[in-house]
Amino acid sequence: MANLKDQKDEPKVKVSNNGPYLVSGAVTLFEFTIGIDADGYSYEWRDGPQYPAQENYALCRCGQSKNKPFCDGSHLKANFSGKETASREPYKYQARRIRGSNIELTDAQELCAAARFCDRAGGIWSLTIHSSNPESKRIAIEEARNCPSGRLVVWDKEGKEIEPRFEKSIVIVKDPQEDMNGPIWVRGGITIESTDGNAYEIRNRVTLCRCGKSYNKPFCDGSHCK
Repeated sequence: MANLKDQKDEPKVKVSNNGPYLVSGAVTLFEFTIGIDADGYSYEWRDGPQYPAQENYALCRCGQSKNKPFCDGSHLKANFSGKETASREPYKYQARRIRGSNIELTDAQELCAAARFCDRAGGIWSLTIHSSNPESKRIAIEEARNCPSGRLVVWDKEGKEIEPRFEKSIVIVKDPQEDMNGPIWVRGGITIESTDGNAYEIRNRVTLCRCGKSYNKPFCDGSHCK
């Protein structure tokens, strides 16, 4: 947790008090859909439309807006409580470690956004343990890299993260299998600033709640699927 300086041009998401996410720094906004394979497992990300560029915009986090993904002030009528409850501890202190033959997996379950990429081929946990098999290793890495929330991170034998490369961007997630909207996927190390003016740990990928129901605000905990 660190005090933030006023950096007008630096991409940032500010969690407002019982209101929307205030995005600044001309962050590109996309819509992606979770692609499902023939067996019903989350398999890939399918690119969708890109929203018109804006220097600043406000994203709904109460789930009530009639202009999703943007805020329309509905949080005021709904008397939305957006109190932040997420841990301020760095990821490494929240995660448990699973050691496999050729890779390791860290898993911070509190951050799960229920995108379900981890379930295919017996699950990422089993695949990690049996990663002496090249195909198991490949699929485990693929599943971790597709995890939008950063709950799951795979590490090589030298202790280096195996991470996808992202430009600083935000993705609105669509989940056709659950027939609902998913979370807000923040990518590329964008600062998430709390209402108290401090920053959460800056990470390559995190997911923010946009249904208003998470018990781990501002982060998604999969409550939109429950």
